[in-house]
Amino acid sequence: MSTNVGVVLKNILDMKIEELPGGIPQPEPDQVCLAMGPVGICGSDVHYWQNGRIGDFIVKDPMVLGHESAGTVCAVGSEVKHLEVGDRVAVEPGYPCYTCPACLGGRYNLCPEMKFCATPPVDGSLCQYYCHKAAFCFKLPEHVSLDEGALLEPLSVAVHACQRGKLAFGQKVLVCGAGPIGLVNMMVAKAGGATVTITDISESRLAKAREIGADATFHVTSRDCRETADNIVKLSGFSDLTIECTGVESSIGVGLWATKPGGSYVQVGYGKAEVTFPIVAVGIREIDIYGIFRYANCYPKALALVASGAVNVKSLITHRFPLKEALKAFETTKAGTGVKVIIDCDK
Repeated sequence: MSTNVGVVLKNILDMKIEELPGGIPQPEPDQVCLAMGPVGICGSDVHYWQNGRIGDFIVKDPMVLGHESAGTVCAVGSEVKHLEVGDRVAVEPGYPCYTCPACLGGRYNLCPEMKFCATPPVDGSLCQYYCHKAAFCFKLPEHVSLDEGALLEPLSVAVHACQRGKLAFGQKVLVCGAGPIGLVNMMVAKAGGATVTITDISESRLAKAREIGADATFHVTSRDCRETADNIVKLSGFSDLTIECTGVESSIGVGLWATKPGGSYVQVGYGKAEVTFPIVAVGIREIDIYGIFRYANCYPKALALVASGAVNVKSLITHRFPLKEALKAFETTKAGTGVKVIIDCDK
C-alpha cells in the first residue's frame, strides 16, 4: 500500500476522509513512521470541527485531526536507537524546542514553540501512517494493548492534574465533571489512595463513574453553586483537593466552595475565557489554585499505572469505528453518546 488516508478538517463543519498528499511519509533522522492503530476522539477535535478554533489556535489551512493515538513502528530514522520496526508505541502528541527556559526547566508543555498534533497548523495522527519524534514514542509492554496506549494521552492529563494539586494518600478528592477527563482524574486519584466524589449533570455519566469505582456521586440539578456545594459537603465532607474538569462557571464556583480551608483546587476544564468566581472566599480560606496545560514528563507514569493494573482505561471505551466511518464517529462524540469513541486507522 502506497497511499495514506486520513481525516482532514477543511474548514468549519467541513471534514473529509481522503488520501493525504505524498503517500506514506518517510521519517526524518530523529523520527519513526508508524502504522497507526486506534485514535481516540477528544473534545478538542470536535471543537475544531464545529468552531474552527480554540482560543488563539485557528484552523486556517486543511489539518489532519487526532492526537490520542498508538501505532506500530514501520520505519526508523537513522538516529533512532531505542525503537525498531515492529515495536508498538504510544504517541505523546507534542514535541518542544528543547532549548527555551520552559524546556530546560522541565516544563516543556509551556514551550512557546511546541508542536502539538491537531493543534493548528500542525497535522494530527488520525491517518493510516504518521511520522513522529521517536523521543516522544513510548514502547508498550507486551501485555499493554494499543487501545491502552492511545488512552495514555487523556490519562497523562490526569496524572499532571493530580501532581499539580499535590495529591496525597488518604485525601478526599472532589472531581467536577464525569466526562472522559473527569473519569481519568477519578481513576488516578483513586490509584493514589484518595476517596473520590464526582459530580455531573448527567445521571448516565454518573452511573459509568460508579461502575468504574467512584466512592460517591452527586447529580447536579441546580445552578446555585453555593447550594450545590453545601449539599456535596453534606454527602462526603469538604474536599482536600478539587479537580474541576468542565470549565463551566457554576461548576467552578461549586468546586471552590466545596474545597476545605487550606485545600487545593486544580482547573482542568476550559470554558469561557473569563468567569466570575468567589475570590474573597478563596483568599480568606487560603485555597491554592493551580492551572494545568496538557502535561510534561507524565507519559511514563501513565504507562506505569496502566501496566501495573492500577488503572483500567479500557473501561472508558464505549464505541469504535473503522477509519472509513470516521464521520459517524465524530457525530457520536458530538452527541455525547457513550464516553470514549475510538477510530481504528488499520481497519
